[in-house]
Amino acid sequence: MRRPGSSTPQHGHGHGHGGTWARLKHAVTPHGHDANDVVDGALESSRKGMRALWISFAALLITALGQAVLVVFTGSVALLGDTLHNFADALTAVPLAVAFLLARRAATRRFTYGLGRAEDLAGLVILAVIAASAAMAGWEAANRLVAPQRVEHLGWVAAAGLLGFVGNELVARYRIRIGREIGSAALVADGRHARTDGFTSLAVLGSAGGAALGWWWADPLVGLLITAAIVAVLWGSAKEVLARVLDAVDPELVGRAELALSATPGVRGVSGLRMRWIGHALHAEAELEVAPDLSLADAHRIAHQAEHRLCHTVPHLGAATIHTHPLTPLTRTHHELLAHHR
Repeated sequence: MRRPGSSTPQHGHGHGHGGTWARLKHAVTPHGHDANDVVDGALESSRKGMRALWISFAALLITALGQAVLVVFTGSVALLGDTLHNFADALTAVPLAVAFLLARRAATRRFTYGLGRAEDLAGLVILAVIAASAAMAGWEAANRLVAPQRVEHLGWVAAAGLLGFVGNELVARYRIRIGREIGSAALVADGRHARTDGFTSLAVLGSAGGAALGWWWADPLVGLLITAAIVAVLWGSAKEVLARVLDAVDPELVGRAELALSATPGVRGVSGLRMRWIGHALHAEAELEVAPDLSLADAHRIAHQAEHRLCHTVPHLGAATIHTHPLTPLTRTHHELLAHHR
């Protein structure tokens, strides 16, 4: 494996001079290329994710506690529901924190890729929480239509709704930014969840305004609109999280990786490229075609150069396995046919 910062390649399986057969066996064996700085980057990503979780957890907890104090003064059932909702939202940090901690554990003979996929399971838990939020909001809105309730101390209720919106929006922006920075779909989904909760808090503000004007139907109507917004965000988050569970990768990212590999001097073709997310790190496997008259050392050098280009082209790349094999007339004809059909 090439270690960036080191002047010579270092391979975990060794490069002894055991004769022609040993060199041949080494050259035709696929090589994993993972770097020290990539490992350090993964640990730093995990630290950033944990920091984002605990900071946002504290912010949501403070928001919910502030609303709870105002619930005591206003006696508003709507505000109480929003307060309990914010407490529950703060607790969504727990499954993500567990997932980030599990991702730090080293790979074993049973879990050879580590436990990075626990983050995908955390994403599914967050989707369940968002779905429950939509169901609760819809249920409360329907109940308000059937049995309208009088709201007291409208000024305090409006202030509490505004507090909930500001707290959730700050948390949403922070979680989404860090989630995209470290490549965590689950953290992005949780940030979007916090954003919808902010609009749910605005519903409290809207209901207070409607009550001040004597519009008893304003509160349930705004609640139904917020329910629709939560469902829309649920749909978008579900597509992202479930795609990650099914090993989906952005096609543009795959195209960039193919261009980087194809542009490596000595590479005649890229016959196979597979990429998948494990937690918030990408893993890639590629098969490269090289000239059939190359020496084993030259073919191996090309694989290292291709891996180096890939690491600098693909963000969040945690590991890459590069295999080279000679380009034969049969494979050349196959590529020409594929190019013709395209």
